[in-house]
Amino acid sequence: MKPSTVFALGALCAAFAVPALAASASAYPERPVRLVLGFAPGGTADTLARILTPRFNDALGRPWIVDNRAGASGNLSTEIAARSNPDGHTVLLALSTQLTVSPTLYKLPVNVQRDLQPVTIIATAQYMLVVHPSLKAGSVKELIQLAKSQAGKLNYASAGVGSPHHLAAELFKSRAGVEMTHVAYKGGGPASAAVLGNEVQVLFGSLPSLLAHVKSGRVRALAVTGLSRSPELPDVPPVADSGLAGFDVTSWFGLLVAARTPEPIVRLLHDTTVWILKQPEVHEAIRRQGLEPTAKGPKEFEAYMRAETETWAKVLKAANIRLD
Repeated sequence: MKPSTVFALGALCAAFAVPALAASASAYPERPVRLVLGFAPGGTADTLARILTPRFNDALGRPWIVDNRAGASGNLSTEIAARSNPDGHTVLLALSTQLTVSPTLYKLPVNVQRDLQPVTIIATAQYMLVVHPSLKAGSVKELIQLAKSQAGKLNYASAGVGSPHHLAAELFKSRAGVEMTHVAYKGGGPASAAVLGNEVQVLFGSLPSLLAHVKSGRVRALAVTGLSRSPELPDVPPVADSGLAGFDVTSWFGLLVAARTPEPIVRLLHDTTVWILKQPEVHEAIRRQGLEPTAKGPKEFEAYMRAETETWAKVLKAANIRLD
């Protein structure tokens, strides 16, 4: 059987059963696959990798090995994947910011859009706009009115310059036409503690880390940052439903390979991933991390990544955000 026929059969069968997927192993992969990610063991990206790799092992018949290359905001892992042989044996598990924000913030040795081939998004996470309960704002519209009446007097926390918390707030400021003062902390935990202690009044923070505080009343949730409501907080509307149409700040994790990887391999990886994400135990394990299992085709993923890169480049330029 020709490799192309094997790939086609693998892709066709990927939605049905692991044994059928294994039929493609005679052509790809020919050896262990390295799943490289730019974050240390124990974090969300690493946990996601550990959830997926055993299923890839079973589905494709070869070991998948997690290779943690922490540092440089994930940029080291981006370079490793971009410079790897385009044969599908090195796969990048990337966080959205390293693909859509880093190209503007840093002088990267590779071109993300030219040197990497998107395979699929695997999980997404939206953020939550919260304020300290003492703030007289019970909705996004009221927050905008208050910020306009006190230009620059409201402070918002972030996990650092260029973090999703920072970028979400800057996009909000731009779309709403308001001024707020940025206070950068060393991580999401200290940023959350700051709004809990009323050191700052506003935070775009991760939903899982703030959920308990919202339910206890220690912070007030005004909105979520995706385009749909969260199942965890069905009464909290998206920012986009509060007069800022199209506002969407969603972090995501995706799989990519080196550019010029043969299309049958890309398609097989995509179809296998979709099959894995549909497994109930995988779906539930990912949701326990505060993520929503998601899949996009390679072309759709590529267009989405390009559009997000353009959006964040404009936000970074308008806010004069740069790393010296």
